[in-house]
Amino acid sequence: MSTTVLRKDSTAPTDPAPAGPPAEPRARGGAGAAVGQIALYVLLAVVALAVLLPFIWMLISSVKDDRDVFTVPIQWIPEEFKWENFTTIWTRVPFAAYLGNSFLLSIVITFLQVLTGSFAAYGFAKMRFPGRDLLFTGYIATIAVPWQAYMVPQYVIMQKFGLVNSYTSLILLQAFGAFGVFLMRQFYLTIPDEISEAARLDGLTEYGIWARIVLPLSKPALASLALLTFVNTWNDYMGPFIYLTDNRLWTVQLGLRAFIGQYDAESAMIMTGSVLSLAPVLAVFLLGQRYFVRGIATTGVKG
Repeated sequence: MSTTVLRKDSTAPTDPAPAGPPAEPRARGGAGAAVGQIALYVLLAVVALAVLLPFIWMLISSVKDDRDVFTVPIQWIPEEFKWENFTTIWTRVPFAAYLGNSFLLSIVITFLQVLTGSFAAYGFAKMRFPGRDLLFTGYIATIAVPWQAYMVPQYVIMQKFGLVNSYTSLILLQAFGAFGVFLMRQFYLTIPDEISEAARLDGLTEYGIWARIVLPLSKPALASLALLTFVNTWNDYMGPFIYLTDNRLWTVQLGLRAFIGQYDAESAMIMTGSVLSLAPVLAVFLLGQRYFVRGIATTGVKG
């Protein structure tokens, strides 16, 4: 008597999954996401163009004649390009000296703010002493005080010390900044305390920990602070306007005033000077862009 053994073949065909209709929602979802992404890019392009429009107008106006700068409607493409404006400006006023003065002030003040800001931030972030948090809160609260509130007392103090009409007054007033301390402290809080503790066990002093360990780890934050301070000092107008009376000490922002006369202003030359004054700031930003973005992204992670 023969028996039949029934086995389930593992290679037996299975029922095919239905095809067609289930793929439609996925295709529709992918198309919708692509449309949304394109719309986002278009919106960002429009916003970027709106932000850059004044700079584009300034760049075009720098190669116009004076009478064509403020025409209504705006003449985006001038009838005649005055490229000689970029050579004439150097002979009309000592523009090279103004640029040199701005460079000197910006570099010195930036170095001092980075030095003092990083040093003070280390104390607030990595050292423990009574009243540390209260002192830090009070120091940071000075950011909310407008400069106009203490502008006159500062000037009186500098006048009493005989520092008016000199770079020393501007350097002393801007060598320290609460914003720089806040920025660096927030970055230092992201550095593990175990690193500092291990360095203390190895015999390093607090100065050594700050200089040999913390600073090398803080390049992105240092670059961010340096870039922000350099741009702020370069674009400062009121400080040099109040404390510098000698034409030989003027910065580039004050130098542009030389093209404003009693009855009219040489608008094209002002635009040309503005373009030239913008070039160093743009170069500094492009050189430190990578560190600047990293510093801003990593600052404030831990409060």
